[in-house]
Amino acid sequence: MLHEQIKILCVKLGISVSELARLCGSSPQAFGKKLKRGSFSPAELKEVAEKAGCKYETKFILPNGDEVTY
Repeated sequence: MLHEQIKILCVKLGISVSELARLCGSSPQAFGKKLKRGSFSPAELKEVAEKAGCKYETKFILPNGDEVTY
């Protein structure tokens, strides 16, 4: 799922996953391995979003509308 989200992000930004990796200061190989494992922490995903010029949010939304964020 995360792998697909990152691919969609790159398509919408008009860049390759390798370019995104370089923007994040990572080699395409290391970034790709991490992506395949799905081992990005929420903090790392926020950093990827920042480097890509967008925003990433992780949160739980309770039935009453309250939110719990990371």
